[in-house]
Amino acid sequence: MKPLFALPLRGGGGEPVSFARSVYSHGCAGLPPATITEMPLAYRRPLRIGGRVVDLVLQEEDGAIVARTAAKLRRGEREKIEKIVERMFRLRDDLSPFYARVAGDESLAWAAAGAGRILASPSVFEDVIKTICTTNCAWSATERMTRALAELGGGAFPEAVALAATPERWYRETARMGYRGAYVKAISQNVATGSLDLEALLEDRMDDAAVEEALLALPGIGPYGAAHVMLLLGRHRHLVLDSWTRPTYRRLSGKRQAADSTIRRAFSRYGRYAGLAFWLFLTRNWLPE
Repeated sequence: MKPLFALPLRGGGGEPVSFARSVYSHGCAGLPPATITEMPLAYRRPLRIGGRVVDLVLQEEDGAIVARTAAKLRRGEREKIEKIVERMFRLRDDLSPFYARVAGDESLAWAAAGAGRILASPSVFEDVIKTICTTNCAWSATERMTRALAELGGGAFPEAVALAATPERWYRETARMGYRGAYVKAISQNVATGSLDLEALLEDRMDDAAVEEALLALPGIGPYGAAHVMLLLGRHRHLVLDSWTRPTYRRLSGKRQAADSTIRRAFSRYGRYAGLAFWLFLTRNWLPE
């Protein structure tokens, strides 16, 4: 595979970015069509570029994300892929204010070495659909649904047009999405017709309240789903509260009981970074420091 480009592992404020912590920032990052391999650590991600699937391999080398592919790219495709990777790792975000805030924090000071980038998908559409596939089910079911989606997309995540045209029987019998199938198909149809622009949620002109309102208006997206997608958008105020985070918080904090209001209050001192602080508190031991 030939090197395409190298992106320095530095954020918008010049702060360090950990490649490993980004790749392992949350479970959805490793869902199909993405794969994570180790020794050496590599993030493999098929992308649909110019109507075809391009297999991309990302690794850390000399303080940068190095992208490689065996595909022969056409004019302008390298630049398009570079923008996608930059968006996935949110390299333009400035987390230095958050790092300054946690500098003297016993439980979160470690994060200033480069943690806090919640790896996103190439599109908001994909993140929304995958989030719906995580609701009210075992992780194995989420993997099955996203694997079926990748197969439908020919190795890459399918576009909205393809999902909109897919018969309901596929959602029910092949992907076995249950009630989620109707939500995925409805969102895909709206995106395909242009009546719904999920990528507009990336724009800075929208404040957190407007983004949250837009997400909650989607079928299948509730408070948990909205908070989850917002983290992927680099909006860190809301806590992701679900059947994993609640008991994990209680275990790590040593509290037998902790209502959602109690958990939110515990992280309110982090202001607009409350949700990020909560997530990092829960996932610190996912990787050795």
